Amino acid sequence: MTSSVRVAVAAVAGESLVALVVAVGVLAAGRPPVFITSPAASSTTTSIETGVFTTGDGSVSKKPDTAFLYAGVDSQQSTASGAQSDLAAKAAKLITRVKSLGVADKDLNTAGYSVGPVYTPNGQTVSAYRASEQLQITWHSVDTVGKALDGIVQEVGATNVGVNFGLADPKAAQAEARTLAIADARSRAQAMAAAAGVRLGAVIRVSDLTSSGYPSARFDVGAAAPSATQVPVGELNVSVSVEVDFAIA
Repeated sequence: MTSSVRVAVAAVAGESLVALVVAVGVLAAGRPPVFITSPAASSTTTSIETGVFTTGDGSVSKKPDTAFLYAGVDSQQSTASGAQSDLAAKAAKLITRVKSLGVADKDLNTAGYSVGPVYTPNGQTVSAYRASEQLQITWHSVDTVGKALDGIVQEVGATNVGVNFGLADPKAAQAEARTLAIADARSRAQAMAAAAGVRLGAVIRVSDLTSSGYPSARFDVGAAAPSATQVPVGELNVSVSVEVDFAIA
């Protein structure tokens, strides 16, 4: 092949190569980009809380310092207005007697009031109307509860009478019981740690498991006897339950 021919062939080959590169560039420009990534190493860690978890109970006994008296009056008449009017007169007499015993206005509350029909046994006909009112009296001298009951039952004719005993401020007793409960929880935790061969660490969390309120003694009093009414006071148990979580040292 002559020199001129080789140059011509090279020129043609060069033009073909350029055309091929241009064509590949055009095709590549029309495609969406493709990203190839290597999967990242993933690790799942599960944390298990370690420690000594226990509960404790504490209880203290206290003499009640407050009595809550419940006394009601009612009336049954042929009409609702008649029952309500008669009830108003009876309630006024009861309230006057309660106040004469030294009960302040703030210690006298209405616990319930109702006016409604009374039906015949078949439940189809209204035979009368009944009105009732219930009072709650806060009595601060627990040792004279019987005298108060005699005053409102024998002298006024109150019915549906009952008594609850409680503490005017239970927080101090609850705090005392809570201290005992936490000490009980620590004692249990120390025994558990010793049995497991570990040392007890710092407190992680403390939770109060106590339900609201505290038990109170209740007495239902019917018609008072001619002799003075005796209402033993006794003591209340104030209990607290806690959960205490300790770290392992």
